[in-house]
Amino acid sequence: MNSCLVTQAAYVLSKYQYFVCPVEYRSDVNSFVTECEPSELFQLQSYSLPPFLKAVLRRERVSLYPFQIHSIALSTFASLIGPFGGFFASGFKRAFKIKDFANTIPGHGGIMDRFDCQYLMATFVHVYITSFIRGPNPSKVLQQLLVLQPEQQLNIYKTLKMHLIEKGILQPTLKV
Repeated sequence: MNSCLVTQAAYVLSKYQYFVCPVEYRSDVNSFVTECEPSELFQLQSYSLPPFLKAVLRRERVSLYPFQIHSIALSTFASLIGPFGGFFASGFKRAFKIKDFANTIPGHGGIMDRFDCQYLMATFVHVYITSFIRGPNPSKVLQQLLVLQPEQQLNIYKTLKMHLIEKGILQPTLKV
């Protein structure tokens, strides 16, 4: 399928909450709903172009959804580096002097032999999403804080309290 057509379709579909909001069950209406305030990934942003693209496109700025930029990064990796997963797997097998990971599929090896490129791609996608797309999660931070020693927790509490006082969110306590 033409990638330009896919990009245009994604651009149009991202304007509908059905395609950008998670499906949630609401007990008050006893049904699943797809209503939300779309995340920043699905809100149109204006970007200034780098100088070499300004000359080519004859434009100063371009409007895109941030998810489109992420899809460009993912698709570039998938098309340029993803296919090398097979080479990595082949090198791994040669190091152990085996032809295939298994003999599940006669003449083709095992399941891993069929999906070696996908393993590399899945690893990259996971690292990319956790590094660039998913923001900090307060519940995960709290989980990590609860594992710390009490002295470490108290130190973080004091640091956070001082930070909030400096920002004017908390009032300083008076010492008597």
